[in-house]
Amino acid sequence: MILAVTLAPGTALSRSALQKQFRLSSTPIRDALMRLEEVGLVNVFPQSGTIVSLIDVPLARQAQFLRLSIELEALRKLALSPDTEVVRQLRVAIAEQRSSTRDGDLERFNEADLAFHKILYDAAGVADLWALVRRQSVHIDRIRRLHLPVSGKAGQIIRDHSAIVKAIADGDPDRAQSELRAHLSQSLAFSNELRVRFPGYFKE
Repeated sequence: MILAVTLAPGTALSRSALQKQFRLSSTPIRDALMRLEEVGLVNVFPQSGTIVSLIDVPLARQAQFLRLSIELEALRKLALSPDTEVVRQLRVAIAEQRSSTRDGDLERFNEADLAFHKILYDAAGVADLWALVRRQSVHIDRIRRLHLPVSGKAGQIIRDHSAIVKAIADGDPDRAQSELRAHLSQSLAFSNELRVRFPGYFKE
């Protein structure tokens, strides 16, 4: 709910309300909030309360830098030795994105988007780095979720992914990297507009 921004940044969280909502005792709720605090999604103030953290733009930029650094090298490796099975898997993920777009299902679209990128890590032999990137990406993930409902955004992602896959299939690492660089830059580039639309959501 926090990553999907259905729980907005700055929202106060009631432990008793969460216990009722999820039908859990206080211990798992406390443990969950501690884990969320560790990854930067909530701020816990002793004897005061817990709030959903603001979106930290500098941390989002660092996460984008990390992801771009890894995925550029992964793409180069894949495009230098194109594998038809990897290309097929990537196209299946794109097909799932198209289907979820037609259904208006942003949750399923986002899952397919993550699946697309995870395939790149697995195929490049750096699967463990996917978990590292996911842990560091909570702030940029929320920026992307705010950006995703914007008209035309889902279609642009599908076009970007298709161009990346074509470059891999064609054995063109330079083009694949260029397409990826443009693809990953869009949400942060749009963040200024998002900050105007959601002024209370961001931390500079």
